[in-house]
Amino acid sequence: MKHMNSEVKEERTSNKKRIDLFLVPIVLIAAFLNLFKIWTDEYANAYYTAAVKSMLQSFHNFFYASFDPGGYVTIDKPPVVFWIQTISAKIFGFYGWSVILPQALAGIGSVLLLYVLVKRTFGVWAGRFAALAMALTPIVPAVSRTNNIDSMLVFTLLVATWMLFRAVRTAKFGWVLAAFAMIGVAFNMKMLQAYMVLPAFYVFYVVATKITWKKKIAFLTTATALMLAVSVSWAVVVDSTSADKRPYMGSSQTNSVLELAFGYNGINRLTGNTSVTGSGHKQPAQTEQQTASSETKQTSNSSADSSQSSNQRKSSSSQKMQAPGGGNQNGMFNTGNPGPFRLFQKGLSDQISWLLPFVIFSIVGLFAGVKFKGPYTTKQKESLFWLAWLLPVAVFFSIAGFFHQYYLIMLAPPIAAFAGAGAVALWSMYKQHNGWKSWLLPGGILTTAALQVYIMSPYVSSIGVAPIAGVGALGVILALVLAVRKQRKNSLTNYLGAAAMVVLLAMPAYWAMTPIIYGGNSMLPSAGPDSSSGMGGPPSTATNSKQSGFNGMQPPGSSSGNSSSNGGQMPGGSSNNGQMQPPSGSSNSGQMQMPGGSSNNSQMPNSSSSKSSSSKRKSGGMNAEVNQKLLNYLTKNNTGEKYLFATTDSTSAAPYIIKTGKPVMAMGGFSGSDPILTVSKLKAMIKKGEVKYFYLSGMGKGGQSDVITWIKDNSKEIPSSKWQSTSSSAQQGPSGNGTLYEITLK
Repeated sequence: MKHMNSEVKEERTSNKKRIDLFLVPIVLIAAFLNLFKIWTDEYANAYYTAAVKSMLQSFHNFFYASFDPGGYVTIDKPPVVFWIQTISAKIFGFYGWSVILPQALAGIGSVLLLYVLVKRTFGVWAGRFAALAMALTPIVPAVSRTNNIDSMLVFTLLVATWMLFRAVRTAKFGWVLAAFAMIGVAFNMKMLQAYMVLPAFYVFYVVATKITWKKKIAFLTTATALMLAVSVSWAVVVDSTSADKRPYMGSSQTNSVLELAFGYNGINRLTGNTSVTGSGHKQPAQTEQQTASSETKQTSNSSADSSQSSNQRKSSSSQKMQAPGGGNQNGMFNTGNPGPFRLFQKGLSDQISWLLPFVIFSIVGLFAGVKFKGPYTTKQKESLFWLAWLLPVAVFFSIAGFFHQYYLIMLAPPIAAFAGAGAVALWSMYKQHNGWKSWLLPGGILTTAALQVYIMSPYVSSIGVAPIAGVGALGVILALVLAVRKQRKNSLTNYLGAAAMVVLLAMPAYWAMTPIIYGGNSMLPSAGPDSSSGMGGPPSTATNSKQSGFNGMQPPGSSSGNSSSNGGQMPGGSSNNGQMQPPSGSSNSGQMQMPGGSSNNSQMPNSSSSKSSSSKRKSGGMNAEVNQKLLNYLTKNNTGEKYLFATTDSTSAAPYIIKTGKPVMAMGGFSGSDPILTVSKLKAMIKKGEVKYFYLSGMGKGGQSDVITWIKDNSKEIPSSKWQSTSSSAQQGPSGNGTLYEITLK
């Protein structure tokens, strides 16, 4: 106990010292990567931004995280992050940047927290390097620059980690309760994903605390019970409320939060058995598989010319579609094929794995000589914590049936922690000529440089040969020189070690800046020269080395002589005046829904044909523009109806909610497949005068096909000349390829 108290006093003393001047530039780098130009993202993730607009209008919408102002359906996640975003929008005004700001600050906060966590045990240089590695992990700023949940989730879990470490140091049970309660709060951000860190919390507390087993079990049981109570608190309130007094729980099949948590947002992520898919970017499974098949076929043939690529895409549609994550080179949404080396495959490795070989060597060094029965040093105990975070999460992403690239931010804290702690530990072993351990430093540098060359090699057309050759050559040279100079102790050796660390962080730093350089995608954030495409992975069939992304998507601000005919083509589709086209053989009357988009007239966000002269990016989705002529018609002819209009899914509805703040009904939830509406319910709503206009594009999805059929059979079609805009900019949003209907029942 005296030792514990002395540690607390030491901590308080250190807190009174001056700010670490080396930390200042690291924080500034993180601030730049997370904050710069977020004000250009006008819609952010439009699905979530529309929810914030709705939540600002009433406490009812705020509490339930309603997608629309009418309280018809919720978004597909619990509300805590969106409560924070709504508060930010209330304080600063409703803008794209104001809903992104909390996540950007959380990204910076995670860098600071990791510094604090690592520094105290492993030393100040370990803390600095860990913080820098966290800041420069490409997927971290890519996600933090959006209003997606994951950046805030990671920050909250790091706060819980700080509480747990303090609980062990001070031997105070209150901090244990606080740490597990914080995981419960994180559950109310993204449900079961928050529980991925539980193995680390349990293992660390058991190993690190010097109390009896009886007390350990009692304390952990009590803390776990509190965590579960906090986790399900909101869900129990919602599920206990009568369905007619609250919005439908979006993306659930039984209108239940608990079903959403443990099914769609839980086990189904591992198995891939879900009819709609994730984090605000959902679509029917069949369409996802078609998209993934077309995408990966195109990517795997990136060296072919454009005509060959087109033929290959056409032929691929006749082949059997692959299941999530399986059968194709890059898997669904470039998440690779399940297997032990998945994190080293294209599409994932450039988001998170740049330092993984160095981390592996660091783990070997940090645990060298450790006996199973102990005793363990503080460094070994905390290393065990980070390992128990890293391994289960890495295993999950190696075998999971469905996830998006940006979920990989969950791996960033343990990787950065091991990079910082390992750099200091391996350097110490190297300088002390500690037998075989002294070879870990040059070995880690060499293998890490080799992996980085492998990661960059598919991007030769985008970044050129020089950086790839430079990292490879410098990595080999520095590793060999360090190996040769093992017996020498002078300042030159120190400089060589520092230079090696700079080389290993150079390309991750560039990749981390790509959302700023090339533009980001708020629906499917990823890093890389094709970051604006939102699909991650190597570019394909680019006709110009300066172009990036799929089919030469150009960075924001670039121009092309034929931009209007080549704008923003997504994988598997052909371009027609910048419009999305479905892969051959797709269903729904040619309608293709990519994550965050639904209509067949949708453009790729940030394409050069989409308001290229504007300083604002409407990257909220494939359909993030408003057809002003349609809006004028609906507003003029509204005779007191609650809903401005109804449409199949949330993608067409979101921009109009953001623009007007008026209720727009997404009849089938985000993807259009939620079993919310029946014909009888719709008849009742029409008779009550709640809705009379319906915008339909393509066929109905999932459980609403009967509703769509009834609408078409009992409505009056509105001539397109009354609402359809002929301007090119209006091709985004409900326009030429859909139909507007009116129904009035007596």
